[in-house]
Amino acid sequence: MNFDLSEDEELLKALAERFVVDHYDIDRRRACLAAPDGFSPQNWALLGELGLLAAPLPAQSGGMALDATGVATVFEALGRGLAVEPVIENVLLAARLFAATAPAALREEWLPGLLDGTRRIALAHAEAGARPGLLWVECSAQPSGDRVRLTGAKSCVAAGGGVDGYIVSARQSGRADGAKGLGFHFVSADAPGLAGQRWRMADGSVAVSLTLDSVEACPLNGDAATLAETEALADLARSAEALGIMERIFAETREYLGTREQFGARLGSFQAVQHRMVTQYAVIEQARALLNLAQVSWGSADFAGAVAGARAFIGPASITLGHEMIQFHGGMGVTDELSIGHAHKRLLVLSRWPVGPEVALDRFAGVM
Repeated sequence: MNFDLSEDEELLKALAERFVVDHYDIDRRRACLAAPDGFSPQNWALLGELGLLAAPLPAQSGGMALDATGVATVFEALGRGLAVEPVIENVLLAARLFAATAPAALREEWLPGLLDGTRRIALAHAEAGARPGLLWVECSAQPSGDRVRLTGAKSCVAAGGGVDGYIVSARQSGRADGAKGLGFHFVSADAPGLAGQRWRMADGSVAVSLTLDSVEACPLNGDAATLAETEALADLARSAEALGIMERIFAETREYLGTREQFGARLGSFQAVQHRMVTQYAVIEQARALLNLAQVSWGSADFAGAVAGARAFIGPASITLGHEMIQFHGGMGVTDELSIGHAHKRLLVLSRWPVGPEVALDRFAGVM
């Protein structure tokens, strides 16, 4: 297999790495998370200027149509830098779904802002009655001329704070757990009847709970299959980000063990510690191998299954690795002064949102 990056992919990797080097340390990351929307608007605008927001979108929409390798390369670099900008939720998921399903007039109005970062949208799909990995949409859509009116609630809209619009799943007919009658609809964030409540996820990012009371919306063309296809690439990015985070905290812990002394010797000189670090190094290599398998499956019927397999392994493995790195650091490993604690919180969210590793394993096995 040839895993060499193309010239464009090398450029995007360099841009992502330079972005985190120039704009991220632990103090600035903490300040970004404390912002009302959970990230820096200035950093978001810069990502737009660099073309990193447009890159995952289709070429006909003005993007670069990144394939799986390009996506994994960019998000591994962002993960290694512990970047907090919600590129996965707002761009790779919501903006790509919008580009694939929006009618022409709506695309012309909104895509330029999504490409340059002056506008953001989020996917509102999760509902309180849903069970992990199973389709469940109670939100209703009633026809109203060439529009629809939505009524219902969405329990968790990740990266939904401060967005300009939402893609909302709702149904005109059928059972809550059925694909028949399900559709997607675009709602402006200032639409009458739409109300949201912000809250923080475990990693400090901002999510929103929405209630919709006869909210006017524009129907989109997608269905459950369209969402599943879009989610597969987003899940690949989540796995790549997790791998980047794992590599970073492993490297920082290895450096710490080489300098910290106890009982008159460096911690890294103890054989038990060495064995535990070697075990986690092997875990990182396994994770990379599974991520590579998903990348080479791009464009085939095996892609979604390969991504599910990677998530099923990386999710719990990343949490165990985080526990080990924290334990090596002792109590200070969970403080806000070190990146280890920040990284572990992000790994918690990546491993459980939007589904956990158990669901990913079932999907990989073909039983869900």
